[in-house]
Amino acid sequence: MIDGTTLVVADSAANTSRYTKHRCTNGSSGYPQLRLSALLTCGTRSVIDAVFDPVSIGELDQARTLTRSLKPGMLLLADRNYCAADLLATATATGAHLLIRAKANRRLPMTRRLSDGSWLSHIGTLTIRVVEARISITTTAGSHTGDYRLLTTLLNPHAHPATELLRLYHERWEIETAYLELKSSILGGRVLRSRTPDGIDQEIHALLITYQLLRTAMTDATDSQPGTDPDRASFTTALNTARDQIVHAAGIITGTVIDLVGVIGAHVLANLLPDRRLRTKTRMIKRSNSKYQARGPNIDRRSYKATTSIDIISPDP
Repeated sequence: MIDGTTLVVADSAANTSRYTKHRCTNGSSGYPQLRLSALLTCGTRSVIDAVFDPVSIGELDQARTLTRSLKPGMLLLADRNYCAADLLATATATGAHLLIRAKANRRLPMTRRLSDGSWLSHIGTLTIRVVEARISITTTAGSHTGDYRLLTTLLNPHAHPATELLRLYHERWEIETAYLELKSSILGGRVLRSRTPDGIDQEIHALLITYQLLRTAMTDATDSQPGTDPDRASFTTALNTARDQIVHAAGIITGTVIDLVGVIGAHVLANLLPDRRLRTKTRMIKRSNSKYQARGPNIDRRSYKATTSIDIISPDP
């Protein structure tokens, strides 16, 4: 899966020579920003590749760079922002497959209807399969229905049924959790403190390395218990245990027997999260003045246990 986010850096003359501030009516305001894009695995949320640049470099440009790490047999999940013809061609040239959301108003002429209700079309010279569905989510608060259109290079409906692909695409949101862990859990919402571009480069690499080491420890721990879903490993538990190890200078000298799970893994296994439930939460746009008053004091901030139903939409030729 691939997506981008932004980070804020210290406001210094050296940093603003590379990283620009947010533009507004009266010029610019706030801290300088950079754009980070990453290619992550869905199951363990570990980093395959990452790039960061000034915000003037768009997510599509960064995605083209990240295609260097795609390999045959991979399946790339991405949002509709990445559904650009040249990027699709570049990604498929690596031998990887695609599962990307497309805008509902994009014209995709049907060349052949498939047995599961999906159909074949083309973007440029690339043959793609279109999966269109109406998804209903029902909770105790009511129901919500929306239409989704996915594009994929997995063309065989028997090997890869449409409903299976729709359920799989939901995993794309795992990258949002990864960015939350980077920006909120590790950084604590703080601004990157280095006051030079070289220092920022070092700080981001340290941030990504720390994240990757923790993810590796968590995966080693869950792999030691067959059948344990990596989603049940708590990133906060792993992070706090690692901090405690550093503060106490514990485990500096290893014994003769190397335990793959280790102290971090042992704490992760002792504090496994419950199996993930299907839940839904309305997305909200936060204003800069107060995230708590974004839409008034009576906003419903609860998450609801949900059930879904999927109906494949197959338009007339």
